[in-house]
Amino acid sequence: MLRKSIAAFVSAALAASSQAASPKATRSETGQTSIGRPDIEAYPFNAGRALPESPVRTKNCTVAASGGDDAAAILQALHDCNNGGTVILDAEYTIGTVLDLTFLNSVDIALTGKITFTDDIEYWVNNEFHYDFQNSTSFFKLGGTDVNIYGGGVGVIDGAGQKWWEEFAVNATLLRPILFVTDGLHGGSITGINMINSPNWFNLIANSSDVLISDITINVHSTGKVTAKNTDGWDTYRSDGIIIQNSVINNGDDCVSFKPNSTNIVVQGLQCNGSHGISVGSLGQYVDQYDIVENIYVYNNSMSNASDGARIKVWPGINSYQAPTLSGGGGAGYVKNITYEKYYNHNNDWAIEVNQCYGQSNKTLCQLFPSNMTISDIYFLDFWGTTSKKYDPKVGTLVCSSPQQCQNINARNISIKGPSGASPKWVCSGFDTSGLEGFDCVSS
Repeated sequence: MLRKSIAAFVSAALAASSQAASPKATRSETGQTSIGRPDIEAYPFNAGRALPESPVRTKNCTVAASGGDDAAAILQALHDCNNGGTVILDAEYTIGTVLDLTFLNSVDIALTGKITFTDDIEYWVNNEFHYDFQNSTSFFKLGGTDVNIYGGGVGVIDGAGQKWWEEFAVNATLLRPILFVTDGLHGGSITGINMINSPNWFNLIANSSDVLISDITINVHSTGKVTAKNTDGWDTYRSDGIIIQNSVINNGDDCVSFKPNSTNIVVQGLQCNGSHGISVGSLGQYVDQYDIVENIYVYNNSMSNASDGARIKVWPGINSYQAPTLSGGGGAGYVKNITYEKYYNHNNDWAIEVNQCYGQSNKTLCQLFPSNMTISDIYFLDFWGTTSKKYDPKVGTLVCSSPQQCQNINARNISIKGPSGASPKWVCSGFDTSGLEGFDCVSS
């Protein structure tokens, strides 16, 4: 059966009554804002297993804002309240120095105030944490076991990205930090937070497992002529058992991107706007690495004003260079058991894109050196809506290197049209198209 591959890793829907709303923050007569940990569950699907239990916390540590760099005070509070406490951040804080928070164990962070990172580019580029993958850097990294961060819908994390975007416009080698890096978190949640103006990606979930992310708002807005670049909502990397749900994202790059070794992940109930889609990849960028993305379920999401709705992107079989931050190819691996189901599209350039020649404008080179990445067991189910006028009447493109590299690609119940209302066309090549129900395929 078609759904059999999904059932292998996605649990049955929970009862609707079991999903609790996120509690809102309240302010006492003394002016202190308080909030209890929200009782939010993965709904309607989880990643195939229940999230670990998180015991009640027994002590509180409130951090007073200093008017200067509050990084040291926040770090001290997390040490003091580690192993069973809650750190309360209910004021306006500034962080101007790097924070390694990967030591956490059984601790909550209640953020009902605002955290703003300084835009001291000279300091950050000389001190930020570095990751080998795609030259990623971060202000801080958070990890450990049984950690819950929650904001009750009022907590804010501000990346002060304007200066970074303007500098990047004149210096494409600038390594801009990611706003929120979860590195080595095993069991926990991130909920009810407003994230604004990241210099680069908003979130990287790396080397982590069993994490629920819910009720997040992401917004990016440039006040100048320079457009914010590479502001992905979430990127997962070497992580398993992640749920991202019930969030609103207004950004300028991938809404969610499944990077190498992302497995057993559910994305559900997102409203994405202005992005590059919910994307598998890019993959196969590095010659000496074997990339896997497997068991991904993208359910009941909407995408508006984007380059793509659903997207799978892998590099060709030879190293290529397009820009300082966009070069690579020749890596191997596979993409398997990916399902996009119930997907509303509005004004997206492509409703669906499958691309085995990512990062390379020379299509002849891709034909000579086909991708080393295989793509198989892919399901696009129940899509509806409209594309933009950019490619009208073409509404999607599915182009593979060869039938050996792309197998069992399926589409059912697809009702997508261009703004002209003309009969929709699909660019399809390099694989067996018999699984594309009702597609009118053209070569280019």
